[in-house]
Amino acid sequence: MTAATVVTGVAVAAPNGLGTDAYWRATRAGAGGIRPIRKFDTSRYPVTLAGEVPDFRPEEHLPSRLLPQTDHMTRLALVAADQALADARVDPTARDPFTMGVVTAGSSGGFEFGERELRNLWSKGGQYVSAYQSFAWFYAVNTGQISIRNGMRGPCGVVVSDQAGGLDALAQARRLIRGGTPLVVSGGVDGSICSWGLVAQMAGGRLSTATDPDRAYLPFDAAAAGHVPGEGGALLVLEDADSARDRGARTYGEIAGYAATFDPRPGTGREPGLRRAIELALDDADLAPADIDLVFADAAAVPELDRIEADALAAVFGPGGVPVTAPKTMTGRLLSGAAPLDVVTALLALADGVVPPTVNVTPLPGYGLDLVVGAPRPARPETALVLARGHGGFNSALVVRRAGA
Repeated sequence: MTAATVVTGVAVAAPNGLGTDAYWRATRAGAGGIRPIRKFDTSRYPVTLAGEVPDFRPEEHLPSRLLPQTDHMTRLALVAADQALADARVDPTARDPFTMGVVTAGSSGGFEFGERELRNLWSKGGQYVSAYQSFAWFYAVNTGQISIRNGMRGPCGVVVSDQAGGLDALAQARRLIRGGTPLVVSGGVDGSICSWGLVAQMAGGRLSTATDPDRAYLPFDAAAAGHVPGEGGALLVLEDADSARDRGARTYGEIAGYAATFDPRPGTGREPGLRRAIELALDDADLAPADIDLVFADAAAVPELDRIEADALAAVFGPGGVPVTAPKTMTGRLLSGAAPLDVVTALLALADGVVPPTVNVTPLPGYGLDLVVGAPRPARPETALVLARGHGGFNSALVVRRAGA
């Protein structure tokens, strides 16, 4: 029997809380972090709201030599990696470097860094472009910088599948652990809240243009009109269960099942792939639909996509058959950081016996969802299903099981 993959450390950087404890307090309280964008003047943009990570001062956490060569996103990721390893009580310097790996998800790369250097190129000339531009913009940069900082010389990689990438990265980490790598840092920290990055996201046609933070991101609601972008995410320390037990590690839970599918080409009349991803993930976890206690929805807030997700859940679990939540209504969609944040939220929810709320949403009865809204719902969940979809047809589903369940 293949040994289980367990989560022994977590760290969060989110718009409604910097650090796991702050994030979880805010999420349980239904406190959002969506606000008018502060990083640049949005007066000429149709999109003016975002989820920006508050109170982050990289110079308090990172050596000065790293600051000129890293994007804001990577600084968040480096600090999150440090915090996740500390949470797992892992000292990388005390371990064989070839027994530790890193797999993160990326989608935009270091857009803020890249925009600044492109402005220098256009306005001053190539000699004013930082040499660090060669890698600071790259979507694999978080993996590289985390592995270098912590001396992790085992298998490393990056997964790019938009919002679904965070689950895909955790699944790849699980494969590496099953293949013999005892410990992998995985997840995603992403974001590009800059003028270049915002315009790039606007091109997809799915961003909300609302100006009221409480009415901007409303999945499964009659007023759904796109999502709010955000930055941040979560990193997790994944370990082989036997190795974790041997060193006396505390575990948050187990990565019990996973699957990914791809939607068929539009116009073919074939069913979208989300339902199949759910069914395959349950099979991988050796669970029946009735064994799932809680679902974290992808929650696109695009009526057509919300309908696809609601139909997939109804087909697998029955109408209203399982509590569903979307705490990302408090943070915005964090690109490839969104799904790892949902996984951490799911593990915290399983540990605390509570379903966090979907804020500001009045669900349409026609979706047939038991959507948890307004306030947390007391529960005794043991398993949770996390869903994520990426632009272009990516579907991923991941099952987590509570520690000791």
